[in-house]
Amino acid sequence: MTDTIVIALPFFMREAERVAAFLGAEAEEYSADLFSRAVSEKHRIVALMSMGIVVRKIAPLLTDKWNDPAIVVISPDMRYAIPLIGGHHGANQLAKELEGLGLIPVITTATESMGRDSVEQIAERSGTDILNRDSTRSVNAALLESDLPVHAVHGPSLVIAGPDVSILVKKGEYSIGIGCRKGINTDEVTTAIDRALEEANIAEQDVLVYATTVKKMHESGLTDAVSARSGNLIFLADDTINAQSGLSPSRASRIGLRGVAEPCALAVSKRKELVAKKKVYGRVTIAIAR
Repeated sequence: MTDTIVIALPFFMREAERVAAFLGAEAEEYSADLFSRAVSEKHRIVALMSMGIVVRKIAPLLTDKWNDPAIVVISPDMRYAIPLIGGHHGANQLAKELEGLGLIPVITTATESMGRDSVEQIAERSGTDILNRDSTRSVNAALLESDLPVHAVHGPSLVIAGPDVSILVKKGEYSIGIGCRKGINTDEVTTAIDRALEEANIAEQDVLVYATTVKKMHESGLTDAVSARSGNLIFLADDTINAQSGLSPSRASRIGLRGVAEPCALAVSKRKELVAKKKVYGRVTIAIAR
C-alpha cells in the first residue's frame, strides 16, 4: 500500500489519475469522509480541488506539525502545487516533485522560500531526528539571517546546549531510560539493555536515544556500554526529570528525583508514551518510551 493519495473532485479525476501514476500513488474521488481516513492512514496527501474545500475538511483533523501528514493542493488548472500543511515535513518536497508534471511549486515556508535550509531539511538529509523539537522555531528564524554552525559530535561525549540549539540524533522510534547502582560495569548495562529490548520486541536500530540523570555522568560503565552500541546518551537535569508525570513509585526520592528510568525515557521521547514500565535487571533499571 502506498503512503500517498491523490484526492480529486469528479470532474478532475482524469488529471488526478495522471498525478497518481507519476507519484506511484492511488487516486480516489472526493467523498465526505475521505480526508478523515486519508489523514489517519497516509503520510502524503495531494488534493486536486479548491484550497477552501481542503482547509475546511482538514482543520478539525490536525494535531501538530510533527504528526500531521504532508498536504499539497493542486490548482484545478494544473498550474500550481501549493504545500498547505507540513512544508518542512515533506510537503515542500512533494510540491517540487510535481515539477516533473510541469506544475509550479508555491513554497511559503520562510527558510525555503528564501533559499535557505531549515533544521528539518538538514535532519532529513543527514538521516537524523530532532530530539528537542521546540528549538526549531528559534533556530529556523536565525537561519533566515545567517549561516549557523553545525557541530558534529562523536561519542562518548557530553553536550550542554541551550533551548535555542537543535540537537539532531540518529533516527529511531524509542527512547530508553536507564537507572543504575554506583560502580556499575559495562557488561551489566549491556545485558540489561539487551534483555529489555528483547522482552519489548524492539530492535536496537529502532532506539532513538538513551537517557539517565546527570548524577550518573561519571559512571563509565554506563557511558561505555551506550558508546559501544553507537548510541546517543543524554544526561538530564533534575528539573527535567521531575517535570514528568504518570510514573511508578520510586526510591529515587532519596536523591531528590521522582524516578530515573521512567521519567528519563519519557523526557526524551517523541510521543511521551511509556511502552515498557521500569524493570530491574540486576543493578540496572530500564524503562522504554516512544
